[in-house]
Amino acid sequence: MTKSTYFKKKDTSLYTVGFYNIENLFDTYDDPRTLDDDFLPESEKRWTEERYEKKIFKIGTAISNIGYRNSGNSPVLVGLAEVENKKVIEDLVRSKHLVNKNYGIVHFDSPDERGIDVALIYQKAFFEVSSSESIHVEVANPDGEKDYTRDILKVSGFLNGEKIHVLVNHWPSRRDGADITEYKRVAAAEKNREVIDTIKNEDGEEAKVIVMGDFNDDPHDASLTHLAQADLYNPMLKLLTRRQGSLSYRGAWNLFDQILFSNSFHKYEKGTHSFSTVKIFDDDFLKIYRGRKKGTPFRTYTGRRYRGGYSDHFPVYVQLKLNE
Repeated sequence: MTKSTYFKKKDTSLYTVGFYNIENLFDTYDDPRTLDDDFLPESEKRWTEERYEKKIFKIGTAISNIGYRNSGNSPVLVGLAEVENKKVIEDLVRSKHLVNKNYGIVHFDSPDERGIDVALIYQKAFFEVSSSESIHVEVANPDGEKDYTRDILKVSGFLNGEKIHVLVNHWPSRRDGADITEYKRVAAAEKNREVIDTIKNEDGEEAKVIVMGDFNDDPHDASLTHLAQADLYNPMLKLLTRRQGSLSYRGAWNLFDQILFSNSFHKYEKGTHSFSTVKIFDDDFLKIYRGRKKGTPFRTYTGRRYRGGYSDHFPVYVQLKLNE
C-alpha cells in the first residue's frame, strides 16, 4: 500500500519516530578497510549499481510510508542499521520519496569488521541536532580477545523545541548461539544504561530519552530486561506473537527491532511530546506474497540468491503526540 491509497483523516499533532534495519545497504565500491567483498559487482552476489539503485528506491519508499497513515507525514526521526557509510545514506535521503523531506544525517564510522554502522536521519523542519557522538561498546570474548561491534550513536536535540536524546543501537548477533552470545548483548545494555545515567545526571530525572535498535534479542530477554529497568518503558512487550514480529527465522517470529523510551513520555504537559502508539510497519508491499514464507519480510538476498526486495526486517515505530 502506498500513500496515495490512505484516506483516513490524519492527526497532524502526531510525530513518528522509527527504526529500520535495512539489510546490508552497501555501495558497489571496495573498501580495503572492511570485509565488504560480498557486495561488489564481481562478487558471487553480483551487487551491481542497478541493484543498489533499486534498493535505495525501495528503502526510501518504505521509510516515507512509516506512520504516514495516521500522521500524514513521513517519520521525523529514523534510526538505521546496516549502512556501510555516509554516502549510502546521502543517496537514500536523495531518493524519490524522501528528497522533498529535507532529511539531515548523523553518522559515524564504527569498528565493525564488516563496516556496517548505525545512523539517524531527521527532518530538519522538526528536529534540530545540538550534539552527537559515537560511543564504543567494549565486548571481550571468554579468552579476553576484543570483539568488535557497532558503536552506540547518541544524538541530542530539540523536537519541536523540546529537548530529547536518542540512542541508536545494533547489538552483537546470535550467530554462534543465543545463549553463548548473550553476555555480549548484556554488555551493550550496560553501556546504554551508563549513557542514560549520564544524561539524567546532566538533565535531571525527567530527561526524555529514546533508545532504539536491532537488539538481536526479544523484549523479554535478559538484555532488554536489564536495559529497561524502572525508568524506561518498552511499548513493544505485547507486540511479539506467534504470527507477528519484525523478522522471521526458521518459521518463527522475533522482535529484535524495538524502541524504548523514558517514562517521562507518559506525562501530558503543554508543549511536550507524549507517547501515543507503537506499531510494526508490516504493510503488504514489504512482504513475500506467496509460498511457504508468505507474509514474512521481502528481503534483498536469501544467502547469495538475489530476491530484489526491501529488507529481512520490518521497520518499527512509535508516534508521539505534541500536546497543545
